[in-house]
Amino acid sequence: MLVKLLPRSAVVSAAKRDVHSGLVAANSKENSVLKLSTVEFVSKLLDRRWALRIPDAQIHQVMVCGSGRFKQQGSEVLEFRNNSGPSLGDSMAARNLGQPVFYVVRDDLLHPLVNGNKARKLDALLPLLEDNSVTDVVTCGGCQSAHAAAVAVSCAERGLKTHLLLRGEQPEILTGYTLISTLYGNINYVARSLYARRDEILSRHANMIAGSHGSVQWLSDLLEPAAFVYHVPPKQIVSQLDDSSNTMNKKVMIINEGAGDAAALLGVIRLVQYLSQDHLFGKVQGVKMIVDAGTGTTAVGLGLGALCLGLPWEVHAVMLADSVEGYRKKEQSLISEFRKMCESPEIDLRLNGAKYEVVHWVERNRPRKFGNVLKGEVEECQRIAQQTGILVDPIYTLAAWELAAQLSQEQGASAGVVALLHTGGTLGIFGLAQRYKPHFQNLKAH
Repeated sequence: MLVKLLPRSAVVSAAKRDVHSGLVAANSKENSVLKLSTVEFVSKLLDRRWALRIPDAQIHQVMVCGSGRFKQQGSEVLEFRNNSGPSLGDSMAARNLGQPVFYVVRDDLLHPLVNGNKARKLDALLPLLEDNSVTDVVTCGGCQSAHAAAVAVSCAERGLKTHLLLRGEQPEILTGYTLISTLYGNINYVARSLYARRDEILSRHANMIAGSHGSVQWLSDLLEPAAFVYHVPPKQIVSQLDDSSNTMNKKVMIINEGAGDAAALLGVIRLVQYLSQDHLFGKVQGVKMIVDAGTGTTAVGLGLGALCLGLPWEVHAVMLADSVEGYRKKEQSLISEFRKMCESPEIDLRLNGAKYEVVHWVERNRPRKFGNVLKGEVEECQRIAQQTGILVDPIYTLAAWELAAQLSQEQGASAGVVALLHTGGTLGIFGLAQRYKPHFQNLKAH
């Protein structure tokens, strides 16, 4: 038998290849185990009582019609068509070949008065309040705060009293979120100079409500790892509520502006888990998820959900209220709090691999601030509503809509799916119409 001897260099190369192949296989196996264990932990994390009975959301498909493009005031304007019953699933990207489309997750339809992203943030938070026999809730926000209105409505539905500190002066005519907050909660207007020290005024107001026999807690103090990860058995919850009804002492909970706490991330992660089902967006195809960013909490929740569930998703958040550095700092803070509450080695490893960055923060195409609502932007919201039946507002969701339309044109079907999370905000239009009358007085049909 003839034996062919290989040069030493070839033997060494072959050995290196074998070692490399073994390492790749080992790493692949380790990653698979890591992914499985992380998904299992997330499932345990989400096994709790929720404010929303089911996490479902309607999904619409918006077609960007190239033939309907025209020029207006030097910028390109697109026409849109809405399909409210699209075919979804893992092959949806391939079916869209040649047609720019994006999908709209209609969280604006979750509740008639509560913004979609606010409902998601409160999804895990509200049961925590009930579990801990809270009687009163104190929070703060701007004069037209969607967060304050959401807390007032949601707490009133559960028999809890809310005390809302709103920045600025009381409007001459109550409308939009201010009207809803006033109808459902107890309002105090705070001078802008004092509102800068919001933690101090929240604490002082909460202690006044609690009185000498009551107690005050911040929501962040409540979030011990055991309470964060494990749900309270229903029988224990009923017992706690019965006990609280037999005492006159108040238990007051302070919630940060915008519900920017780790507990608010859980409801958003629950939404990601729902959307990643095989008959919806699935777990295989790439998804670019677009969202408008106020505090940035919703965007971070989306990014964490995708990371922990091992999804090939990218979260793009259009910034409104801060710089990239400010939003990145908020992202790091929320992730650190989430990591501390979870105490999960698997999630720690994933977050370290992502370098604590789970969101692509995006500058707005054009400045859009509360003091500079342009008439053209209001008209664009009107045009989208008339073409699709979907109402976006000129402050938040219009910017996210524009980015979704842009990305749907730039990428082919092979690049995956573009999806917009419609967070709501439409009640804010009433407040804008009151404050910026000239931009709303002469709207004409398109």
